[in-house]
Amino acid sequence: MDDLPFMEAVRVFLLGFPALFSIVNPISGAFIFRGVTASRSARERGVIARKVALNSFVVMMGALWAGSYILAFFGITVAALRVAGGIAVALSGWHMLNTPERHEERKQEEAASAEGGEDVALFPLTIPFTTGPGTIAVAVALGAGHPKLSDGLGWYFLGMTGAALVMAAVIWIFYHYADRLAEMTGPSGSRTISRIAAFLLLCIGVQILIRGVEDVLAPMLAAR
Repeated sequence: MDDLPFMEAVRVFLLGFPALFSIVNPISGAFIFRGVTASRSARERGVIARKVALNSFVVMMGALWAGSYILAFFGITVAALRVAGGIAVALSGWHMLNTPERHEERKQEEAASAEGGEDVALFPLTIPFTTGPGTIAVAVALGAGHPKLSDGLGWYFLGMTGAALVMAAVIWIFYHYADRLAEMTGPSGSRTISRIAAFLLLCIGVQILIRGVEDVLAPMLAAR
């Protein structure tokens, strides 16, 4: 096997996984999962965690590989998507970086109304708490950057799909062991990790924005 194309898949994975991890933030999500499913048995919580992970994988894959085509149908360019998505993601990261407690408290309040419902795996645990609008926006932006078929689309697809698959596995692990995670990290540890993830999300948003600006300016500069 040629190492160079495979390394391209690894590079794409290393771009996609940190972006998805930062926006999904499965650590804080595990605390929400723990609160929503507190009245369930251990077996039921395990089943719900598996369903959330599977649903999240479907959402991420749909956004990664269909989102850009849906936007194209409405005449939205990749450059516009990257600029708007980069701004939205960066602002989300900035807000989470400065007020992570308020952000998580709002999620906890919204999740409280769903506690005790019959089927909470899809709504609200998958959408909007695990893979909500922010995750979809990041996934669409990542998928929109795919190369042409002749330029290594297969390796790009492999790398991004691997990132989504590993992210789904991480969601399952964190949610399945939410009780142990809460004991290990405690409130202060959770806030620290949330701030680190928020900073990474801010950086990822800026990077997406830079690529979008480059896409806008490149034709203008080439025409000179």
